[in-house]
Amino acid sequence: MKKHLGFTIWFTGLPCCGKTTIANKVAAILKKRNYLVEQLDGDLIRQNFSSDLTFSKKDRDENIKRATFLAKMLSRNNVVVLASFVSPYRKQRRRARKEIKNFVEVYVRCPVKICMKRDVKGMYQQALEGKITHFTGVDDPYEAPEHPELIVDTDIESVEESVGKVLRKIEELGYITE
Repeated sequence: MKKHLGFTIWFTGLPCCGKTTIANKVAAILKKRNYLVEQLDGDLIRQNFSSDLTFSKKDRDENIKRATFLAKMLSRNNVVVLASFVSPYRKQRRRARKEIKNFVEVYVRCPVKICMKRDVKGMYQQALEGKITHFTGVDDPYEAPEHPELIVDTDIESVEESVGKVLRKIEELGYITE
């Protein structure tokens, strides 16, 4: 493994906007370059670390608090953390930025109509039918980042273009080298 500084890339955006897809590709590239990488994905964290939580605002805040703690612990031990969470509230993301030393916020921007078309699990449809409540983009708000380090527009960029932008940004910030 390459000796490197730990940092966290926090991918935020609506459900089904492409956060995990981009994070997976960035992770594969960084691992090939011998960086120590861990992924914290919203679905996996909910299943394995926060299964006791609902989707109420209070529980969403607690979920992101737990994820922030994990990312902070990993990155301070020189791990590259790729965190993919809807994290719909600015306050949550501000807290994560404050707690995690080397923090890069990537806003994965995509219109809700496109996210709905990409939804293979049918969550948006269930939310529209009232079967799921507190669903971000339907009956719960998403507060877009005000000053992210990077915005990727997955409705008009290919996955490769978005991944390239992420890699260039973390290189520009001095977190990785070619």
